[in-house]
Amino acid sequence: MYRSHVLVCGGTGCTSSNSQKIIETMEAEIKAKGLENEVQVIRTGCFGLCALGPIMIVYPEGCFYSEVKVEDVPEIVEEHLLKGRMVKRLLYKETVTPQKIKGLNDTDFYKKQKRVALRNCGVINPEDINEYIAYDGYQALAKCLTEYTPEQVIQIVKDSGLRGRGGGGFPTGLKWSFTAANKADQKYVVCNADEGDPGAFMDRSVLEGDPHCIIEAMTICGYATGATEGYIYVRAEYPIAVARLQIAINQAKDLGLLGKNIFDSGFDFDLHVKLGAGAFVCGEETALMTSIEGNRGEPRPRPPYPAVKGLFGKPTTENNVETFANIPTIIREGAEYFASMGTEKSKGTKVFALGGKIKNTGLVEIPMGTTLREIIEEIGGGIPNGKKFKAAQTGGPSGGCIPAHLMDTPIDYDNLTAIGCMMGSGGLIVMDEDNCMVDIAKFFLDFTVDESCGKCTPCRIGTKRLREMLDKITDGKATLEDLDKLEELCNYIKENSLCGLGQTAPNPVLATLKFFRDEYIAHVVDKKCPAGVCKKLLSYTIAEDKCKGCTACARKCPVGAISGAIKQPHTIDTTKCIKCGVCVDTCKFDAVIKK
Repeated sequence: MYRSHVLVCGGTGCTSSNSQKIIETMEAEIKAKGLENEVQVIRTGCFGLCALGPIMIVYPEGCFYSEVKVEDVPEIVEEHLLKGRMVKRLLYKETVTPQKIKGLNDTDFYKKQKRVALRNCGVINPEDINEYIAYDGYQALAKCLTEYTPEQVIQIVKDSGLRGRGGGGFPTGLKWSFTAANKADQKYVVCNADEGDPGAFMDRSVLEGDPHCIIEAMTICGYATGATEGYIYVRAEYPIAVARLQIAINQAKDLGLLGKNIFDSGFDFDLHVKLGAGAFVCGEETALMTSIEGNRGEPRPRPPYPAVKGLFGKPTTENNVETFANIPTIIREGAEYFASMGTEKSKGTKVFALGGKIKNTGLVEIPMGTTLREIIEEIGGGIPNGKKFKAAQTGGPSGGCIPAHLMDTPIDYDNLTAIGCMMGSGGLIVMDEDNCMVDIAKFFLDFTVDESCGKCTPCRIGTKRLREMLDKITDGKATLEDLDKLEELCNYIKENSLCGLGQTAPNPVLATLKFFRDEYIAHVVDKKCPAGVCKKLLSYTIAEDKCKGCTACARKCPVGAISGAIKQPHTIDTTKCIKCGVCVDTCKFDAVIKK
């Protein structure tokens, strides 16, 4: 037994900030102090507060050290682990009060969250199956194989109200029932871990922090639908997730929790990890299955749906990582427990990757029905630098944006659809007053143009024409008639594209047109970018009353567009200016005006 446990985040974010070196240094310091039999260091998955990494939590005190550096480790070992005195300068500031050190769950970031899919992330060592079992792991699988029929398992999932967390929101139990109803000599279960949305890292964090829950859930799905083989399709850019998945699969096989005759039930199930090359279109279920089969990742026409003819032409059930991550809890705690959270038509919780112009970037899991205002202002800590919230992009390149006047919208599938947005897989990008919404639409459209597989003309050609029209707008060359053409082309692409990539590609354009049409009109009519982002619509001048003639801007200008004598006001030659913005960044007196 150890008297203290030191949990260090081993997710991708903290690993990139040198958490592995921190762990190695911590272990060496503990050994040097003769504490190796008293203190255990554990590498966990993501804690969620990625903005504060590397993160370290010491139990039993539960104190939360943030932004830990390698050079801080000896002090933590000496003061905290040896002498019992917390190192207050390293504690997460919100946990420090005059009266006491608050627990993590009492902080604004965590107290409104409800962890179901993320319940073990940051809690257990993901590379130790015994820790997963100690936290009720594989109990749900045992319950299914020893107490329930496949039909009963499917009914529990139906009763829970769980809907697909990959973006579509299709009822999970209903999807499973379709596969179960089809007779075949072979069926498959597929986990979609091809997380492609810019800024999204929900699935990666689950795989890195709790890989066994996905193995358990897929095995339960196999039992319920009659499948004996499964594939986890994960992008190769997730090396930590891939490594931990393989470790977890090997451990489960060694303990007889995967493979032949699981729990002496007569049920066999095996799993394989398949690496994807990072094509966004392979997030679409039929393209994903085509890729697993060894072919170019292109979508297939539907019907037939995968429940009838999926992987290798056999009935297949496909869900994403977060959907599967909810299954063990639903089986273990009961459908009523899961259904008690959320809204009438959107049960349970939703994981979001919170990024952009927000103080607390990171991973959050909130009950469905939580408002955007609660996420932004309370959990996220608000917008930095005193800026105003402008919009939040949900669903990435396939989604839409929620403007400031709709901040009190409860987040669930139907409410977002009603305002012209979508849940998506869970990326939530926050924007402030300095973001240009036309430029945001261009950013996401750039992505879909590059990621289109090219199989169908509406997506392959249509998205490029959309991109050209947006360029025309941001270059100041468009007319109001072009805005009508833009909207018309968006609707054509949505209605005629083969798969979800093309069908949703125009969404960012349509959403920004709907909520920020005034910005489009400013670009077209006034030839101005209200946010000061679109370069070809900008002009730079120097205010005489503010310029001190220090010559810093002139010396930094890459094209020599700035001139003036020392200690005299300078001027910018607009015919030479390339609008790079170096002068704005260089000037210490706010004399350069961008408009």
